[in-house]
Amino acid sequence: KTSLYPEDGIVAYAAVKLGKKIRWRGDRTDEFVGGSHGRALTSTGEFALDTKGRVLAYRVRSVGSTGAYMTGAANIIPLVLGPFVQSGVYDLPLVHYEVKSVMTNTAPVGAYRGAGRPEAVFIVERLMDAAARQIGMDPRAIRKVNYVKPAQLPYTNAVGQVYDSGAFAHMLDRAVKLSDWDGFNARKRAAKKKGLLYGRGLTSYIEWTGGRVHTEKVSLHATAEGRVILHSGTMAMGQGLQTTYTQMISDSLGVPMDRIDVVQGDTDLALGFGSVGSRSLFVGGTAVAVSSSDLINKAREKASNLLEASSGDIEYQGGWLTVVGTDRRISLFEIAGKEDGAKLSVDSEGEVDGPSWPNGTHICEVEIDPETGISRVVRYTTVDDVGVAVNPMLVTGQVHGGVVQGIGQALYEAVAYDGDGQLLTATYQDYCIPRASDVPPISVTLDDSAPCRTNPLGAKGCGESGAIGGPPCVTNGVMDALSELGIRQLNTPLTPQKIWQAICDGKAAAE
Repeated sequence: KTSLYPEDGIVAYAAVKLGKKIRWRGDRTDEFVGGSHGRALTSTGEFALDTKGRVLAYRVRSVGSTGAYMTGAANIIPLVLGPFVQSGVYDLPLVHYEVKSVMTNTAPVGAYRGAGRPEAVFIVERLMDAAARQIGMDPRAIRKVNYVKPAQLPYTNAVGQVYDSGAFAHMLDRAVKLSDWDGFNARKRAAKKKGLLYGRGLTSYIEWTGGRVHTEKVSLHATAEGRVILHSGTMAMGQGLQTTYTQMISDSLGVPMDRIDVVQGDTDLALGFGSVGSRSLFVGGTAVAVSSSDLINKAREKASNLLEASSGDIEYQGGWLTVVGTDRRISLFEIAGKEDGAKLSVDSEGEVDGPSWPNGTHICEVEIDPETGISRVVRYTTVDDVGVAVNPMLVTGQVHGGVVQGIGQALYEAVAYDGDGQLLTATYQDYCIPRASDVPPISVTLDDSAPCRTNPLGAKGCGESGAIGGPPCVTNGVMDALSELGIRQLNTPLTPQKIWQAICDGKAAAE
């Protein structure tokens, strides 16, 4: 994604050269060895705080691997995308950020769900918890002291990015209530009776979405056969764009969803920037909304000639164009049948005023078996601001998937090499990911109290939010559980071996 792999070019070349259909089949090991890897960033951060917990300055130093050769996104991720949200949802007046990109003898680094934003949010959220513990402040209180306030919006952060909307303290308050914050101590006592350590993690996240291209093109066609066809340059990869685009067109045109076809990814039919950076719905969806309006306006002009009435006197509703105050009408599809090619078509472009800034609060609870070092997330609550959600069920699914990936990053997933650069984790026998049994009940609440101001839909990108809020939330939960043993810092992934060793070292130091 965002970069060509050698096999992409080879397959296309072979198909043209041989004049035959060519298919490339790669197995999981091919992907582990030859595909781009994610994250590969080591960061050290510091806060300077006043006596009230207000952060006065923030410094981050990072070292990132690019792998053995550069991909299109390798340096963009730590150098550009991460710093955009380096200060998170907080009003931090001074931010100092240094990053070194290092070429290694390992697989190249590329875009992985979140692409720079999880790394940036992770360090600021870990620091918030560490600072709260060090100065004896409630983790909720230190965040509230530092949040960007509603009166400050639109807010320009320390690296020049403008947050157009958000209600960060409100999101925290809702998540605290929904997570049964006050019942935590009772659950911790119950876990202690079983010999388990128990902790709580809290994270407030923000995400920059939209890429740097703020336009998208589509074409929309009504056919004489009674169908509506959308050609879009974006491409679904599990987001459910076919469903959301179909919903939008159905709502605008009054045409049943089963009569709408969505064709994606064919640049001969619709040029566009494509699906990247959670931009498809709020940029591509804007284009879809424009195209529906354009098609209605074009149909109204055609109907004015056919019905011998002013276009201003023609009303569109439910696929019919009617002269107001009369029974004279013609259907959208009848008009299409009178056009060349038996279809009525428009080419439309949607444009937004800038990126969107989805945000939210995640709260989880984690239990740890000190005898084995095995940790388990047992409760997870999110309140997510994705602006106006076209399809809440699909958004909830996106958040679920991202949270599970966040659990994987925090607890399980790590690529390992030997000293010669030989990959040791080339299959799922060695590379651990969350199983269904590792996934807790996840409560997702969508909050639209602060709709996006940069697009007419009021929508914000949602595809990566779970993977941004998840890793620091789970990590904060584990470290909270370990804090009673005096353990202050471990690097992710927080594997059983790493946790068990830290517990053993702590006991040895106490003796």
